[in-house]
Amino acid sequence: MAALQGSLFVTGAQAGPRPLGVEVERTALADGAWVDLRRSWVEGADDLFVRLMDSVPWQAQRRTMYDRMVDVPRLVSFFDEGSDAADPVLTQCGRALGRHYLPELGEPFSTLGLCLYRNGDDSVAWHGDTIGRGAVVDTVVAIVSLGATRSFLLRRSAGGRSIRFELASGDLLVMGGSCQRTWQHAVPKTRRPVGPRISAQFRPRGVR
Repeated sequence: MAALQGSLFVTGAQAGPRPLGVEVERTALADGAWVDLRRSWVEGADDLFVRLMDSVPWQAQRRTMYDRMVDVPRLVSFFDEGSDAADPVLTQCGRALGRHYLPELGEPFSTLGLCLYRNGDDSVAWHGDTIGRGAVVDTVVAIVSLGATRSFLLRRSAGGRSIRFELASGDLLVMGGSCQRTWQHAVPKTRRPVGPRISAQFRPRGVR
């Protein structure tokens, strides 16, 4: 696994989410979907990345695909509603996101999912978070990217060209409205040398 080349000037004492507000850039998509982007939202993101790499109980998964069992190309960890968060900074992030998106979401973010992309061979295929309520109602899913920069793609479920976001360490991307039902997202494999990345996903109750 490639090492993360972090900032030499970021310390744990500075860690935490920066303000949202007017710093958030919203892009309206088709079919009632939207995406918010807040660059460099988490201060001390590289320190947070290192702590999560060392402390999270990462799990490898296998699933059935084309009548055979295959390895899921990433490691995962899930923190359900009521469980201790993976790190105090992520607790702060969840609360800040809850305050900012409460008028649109109408409820707090209650679960935290973590994915570890160890290198460019790790990926996630096109999908929407449509297990549970996300399949039938508008919702909000927030993603904090930590570690190496990776491409995050969005495309309409009906097909068409994709939209690409290059997410760097500490960036926040939020998908809202009908995005989980009418659009799909993916993190593709890459042949270029790339270090590990952690994706922290904040979701409301009943959305997976």
